[in-house]
Amino acid sequence: MRQPSLTSIASYQALQAHAQDATQWQMRDLFAQDPQRFERLSAEAAGLFLDYSKNRLDGRTLALLASLARERGVERLRDAMFAGDKINLTENRAVLHTALRAPQDKQITVDGQDITADVHAVLARIRTFSDAVRNGQWLGHTGREITDIVNIGIGGSDLGPKMVCLALRQFAHPRLTMHFVSNVDGHDMDAALSRVNPETTLFIIASKTFTTAETMMNANTARAWFLRHAPEQALAKHFVAVSTNVEAIKKFGIDPDNMFPFWDWVGGRYSVWSAIGLPVALCVGYGYFADFLAGAHAMDEHFRTAPIEQNLPMILALVGFWNREFLGCPSVSIAPYHQDLNRFPAYLQQLDMESNGKRVTRAGDTITDYATGPVIWGDVGTNGQHAYFQLLHQGTDVTPMDFIAALRPAHEFQNHHAALLANCFAQSEAFMKGKTTDEVRADLAGQDAAEIERLVPHKTFPGNRPSNTILMEYLTPATLGALIALYEHKVFVQGAIWDVNSYDQWGVELGKVLAKKIEAELNGAAQPAQHDGSTNGLIARAKAAV
Repeated sequence: MRQPSLTSIASYQALQAHAQDATQWQMRDLFAQDPQRFERLSAEAAGLFLDYSKNRLDGRTLALLASLARERGVERLRDAMFAGDKINLTENRAVLHTALRAPQDKQITVDGQDITADVHAVLARIRTFSDAVRNGQWLGHTGREITDIVNIGIGGSDLGPKMVCLALRQFAHPRLTMHFVSNVDGHDMDAALSRVNPETTLFIIASKTFTTAETMMNANTARAWFLRHAPEQALAKHFVAVSTNVEAIKKFGIDPDNMFPFWDWVGGRYSVWSAIGLPVALCVGYGYFADFLAGAHAMDEHFRTAPIEQNLPMILALVGFWNREFLGCPSVSIAPYHQDLNRFPAYLQQLDMESNGKRVTRAGDTITDYATGPVIWGDVGTNGQHAYFQLLHQGTDVTPMDFIAALRPAHEFQNHHAALLANCFAQSEAFMKGKTTDEVRADLAGQDAAEIERLVPHKTFPGNRPSNTILMEYLTPATLGALIALYEHKVFVQGAIWDVNSYDQWGVELGKVLAKKIEAELNGAAQPAQHDGSTNGLIARAKAAV
């Protein structure tokens, strides 16, 4: 169904008029004018606290943004997603990652099939298998316990489980070491295999179709390496699959009983809640994996039921839309002040940019009059402060930031945690307040007057840089689940407003098709095709180097 153009609707035009005033606001003044600003512009749900008061907006802005969300039918599309309607229009699929973390008594039907029963049947198999590996019942072919688990996947089947296992390292099994191989670059596989023993290693091959080019190249390399040390019948004790292609996994040497399926209504970047999360259950145990699912479900219920004005994903999305569309901010930097979340920015990069990096509407019309998904990037604090924060403070672009922190650490070094939180809160304050020329002059008082004036422009910070701060008590499986779900739903809301299909990724496919042709040419299995001059030249140099 074709929607009216975003820029033509009344709520957008009201926001456009409002933005003419708002772009002149200084956040320092907004805080001075409203002592209750922090209390009014913060919200809490599912174990997470969101402070969005350090944005260039006010109550009128939020009311207009909420009107825009309603006029764009965000709530209606949200309800359709939860109901299992096929909102992924280009692939004619439902979008039901939320069903993967729904409780067993919540019936969800797709094409007449009760998928809740299917989901919990797979979860039961994950529990049985992960328990057996963790308690030492599952043994390698020589009778030794598993000590290393190598997950072979790419995209969502790598980024999700890898990020979660790193984030929840405090809950990890002491005997098991997790390894993740995704890159087709052989250095990635070489590094993993150099650290493991074939007698005590379990490989997880994560590919729905068991045909993903990079994953299968890595899987076959791992298989060949293993067979240099063990007989073929031993494969079944050391390789399992997250897939739906029974014949392919049997041919590979994997026992079909050790295949963990998932469904076409689960997109790769939304799949860590499914059997793709098997490494997480192995790493932290099924009980904590269940807590992880429950945390996400708590956020789902909040997103599904809370009014827009108190709804964390809605608020986060609408504030981000405001910054992108009306304040002209082309990117968002994610700054987790928690070392265990060091892969979270990369995870969100795929989640957001693969979802909303689109230039046509759901009806197929080219978008020409507004911008869609921003660039997502970042690193953990305090490392980012000594790398790129300089540009964020004094560069020519304005980059909104999401600060993420846990109020309590999982370690005993309290002085470290106080310093960490102090830096987190100070940076958000510094981005908001900046430093005026008068404040710089006061700092330099007593120096030569000419020297002061020479330094003033270099030491002045414009401030007025927007940020959100997301806090949790501890980083636990439940709060991590809620945090990921928060961003999933933020992406959904923004995609609905921009009228893009957030659940396909056709842009990923073109390079894959061309790569197959060029690979055959590099290997001498095909004559060089007619590429452009640059590509032909690069192929020739690569062939000459062999």
